[in-house]
Amino acid sequence: MIPLVDLTRGETTTGQEIDAAIRRVSERGSYILGEEVTGFETEFSRYLGVDHVVGVNSGSDALFLALKCMGVGHGDEVCTVSHTFISTVDAIERNGAVPVFVDIDPVTCCMDPAMFKRAITPRTRAVIPVHLYGHPADLDPIREVAAGHHIAVIEDACQAHGARYRGRKVGGLSDMGCFSFYPTKNLGSFGDAGCVVTNNREYADRIRMIRNYGRESKHAYRCIGINSRLDEVQAAVLRAKLPYLDFWNDCRRSVARAYREGLEGTDLDLPTEQPYAYHVYHLYVVRSVHRDRISADLAQKGVQTGVHYPVPVHRQSAYRKYADIVTLPVTERIAGEVLSLPMHPWLEDREIDAVVRRLRTCV
Repeated sequence: MIPLVDLTRGETTTGQEIDAAIRRVSERGSYILGEEVTGFETEFSRYLGVDHVVGVNSGSDALFLALKCMGVGHGDEVCTVSHTFISTVDAIERNGAVPVFVDIDPVTCCMDPAMFKRAITPRTRAVIPVHLYGHPADLDPIREVAAGHHIAVIEDACQAHGARYRGRKVGGLSDMGCFSFYPTKNLGSFGDAGCVVTNNREYADRIRMIRNYGRESKHAYRCIGINSRLDEVQAAVLRAKLPYLDFWNDCRRSVARAYREGLEGTDLDLPTEQPYAYHVYHLYVVRSVHRDRISADLAQKGVQTGVHYPVPVHRQSAYRKYADIVTLPVTERIAGEVLSLPMHPWLEDREIDAVVRRLRTCV
C-alpha cells in the first residue's frame, strides 16, 4: 500500500537533531514557556518575516485566541468558508460569535473575494480566509474590502507553512495569522502545537497573556484567559525541523509537478497555481464527479487516498442550524469531487509513477 502520508520516513532526515533537541529539554528540566519556546518563536518569526510569533497549544487555539484578542464575541459575525477543517468555524463559535459562510473560488477552493463582499453586514467584525491545501487565498481584494468596513483579517495558514502570496510568506500579511503544527503539516510537531503571528506588538502581548490564564506577571492576572501554552518539547522538535521546511516544500512541489505531468490528458481536474501564489502542496487534491468509485478502485490497487473534505461544515450535525440559511453551490459541488492523492516530501519516484499508472486506469 502506498500511504497518503508516511511520517516515519522523515526520521531519516531529522532523527538525530530531534533526539538531541528532546535530550536538551530533559537535561534542562524546564518544560513550559522556556528557552525552546522563545527560540522557536524567534526563529519562526525570522523565517516568516513577521515581528511577533506566539506559540500556543494548537492551530485551533491559535484561531480562537486571535478572535478573542480582537474582542470578537456574542452577536458579532465572522466571515469564513465552509470548505475547511472544522477548527476554523469552531473557533468562531467558541467565542460566541456567528459564522457567516462565504462560497469559494472553483479553481483555488479558497474564499471568493466577491462573495465575501456580499456577505458583510453591520455586525461583521472579522474575516478568516483559509489558505487551503497549501495554496494562498487571494488576499489583496479581501483585505481591501475588509479595510473599507473596519473588519479584522485573520489568516488561517494552518495548511500553508512557507506558502507565498505575491512573493511574501502567508500568515503575517494581515492583522494576524494562525498556524497548526499538527504532525502531518508541512512543519509538524510530535503532537498538538500552533502559533499566532502578527506585526502588531499590542496583539502579540495580549495573546501572550490570554494563552497563560491572562497572566501579566507572576501573581497578577489582567484578563480572563486559558491554558494554551506551546510546551518545550514540541518547540524543540519544531526548531530541529524548521531548517528543512523549504527543502521539504520543494520536494512537495516536485511531487506535484510529476503528478501533473503524469495525469494531464485525463478527465481529472488537477490543482493549479495562480500567478500570485507559491503553492506548498500540503495536499495534492484532484477532482472528479466519479470520486468515490476512483477512491475505491485505487484502494484495491494499493493506493491510499483521502477526502478533504467530504461534508462542508455547514452540513455537519453540530452546525445544522446554518444549513438552510446559506447557499454555497460551489462548496457543495466540490465537496463531492475532491480526492487527495499520496503527498509527502519523501515519496519516491517509483511510488509516484505507480500512483499515476494506477490512477490512469481508474479514470
